[in-house]
Amino acid sequence: MDFASIFNVSTLLNTFNTATIVILAGLGCLMTDQAGMMNIGIDGMMTAGAFAAVMGSWLCGSWVMGLVFALAVGLLFGLFYGVFVIRFKSDEFIIGVALNIFAVAITTFILRSIPGQTGSFHPATGAVVKMPSIDLGFIAGTRVNLSVMVPLSWLLVLLCWVMLYRTPLGFWLHASGEHPESLRSVGRSPERMKFLGATLCGLFCGLSGAYLSISYLSTFTENMSASRGYVAVACVIFGRSNPPLVFLAALLFSLIDAVGQRLQGVVDPTLTSTFPYLGTILMMVLLALRNQAKKKRAA
Repeated sequence: MDFASIFNVSTLLNTFNTATIVILAGLGCLMTDQAGMMNIGIDGMMTAGAFAAVMGSWLCGSWVMGLVFALAVGLLFGLFYGVFVIRFKSDEFIIGVALNIFAVAITTFILRSIPGQTGSFHPATGAVVKMPSIDLGFIAGTRVNLSVMVPLSWLLVLLCWVMLYRTPLGFWLHASGEHPESLRSVGRSPERMKFLGATLCGLFCGLSGAYLSISYLSTFTENMSASRGYVAVACVIFGRSNPPLVFLAALLFSLIDAVGQRLQGVVDPTLTSTFPYLGTILMMVLLALRNQAKKKRAA
């Protein structure tokens, strides 16, 4: 296997498709992080959004309704997180873990409650309607089709950056986590800003789950997020909650994943499946080394 067979148009296409899942979840996570809350429950939010999207698409025969279902469930999970963390002052990490466990449990229970469904969803009647894709024709001999969510995720990265760093709303959101009393002194409620961050997180994670189940795939399987939510959290930490940097970190993770899939012909697939997570660990090690270097320079 040579270099050209690994790094080609198919690898690039797979990178973009996989990265979209992490990009959308990462945008949700950084919204809560900007408000001073690290939400590790985004993996569960993605799982719930993926299940809701499949159910909505199948029941209504429309991918648009699948998207609506996913956003509604994501919004509910975001509000749930906000109520317990902001209103009741619960530990954000405990609530995040609880959300992950609850999402896996409830989606598995509902799936297995449908006759004949175990492990994954295969409807006896009707079909899961997928999101439309953009046909870019042949590039280097490879037919290129991109889901509409791929360019939309890039646009959302730009819009989030503008909102966070070029609008008063973004400054208020950041101040709610860094300087809540200063924000309160100018007549703005830090709690409302934190709730805004939590609900935006839920919406982005629901969107990520919908893309995963009715675009990247066309079904729901138990625990189908495959811990990509945790990878998104790592990308947010590595990218310092800056949307373009989170975007680049997600592309790096997805490139490692795509290269691992291309190497499955010469390397044990069990080993290549660990490449993305090893890359995530390396990412965190580099972050720790960078922070240590900053402390030494400051000293």
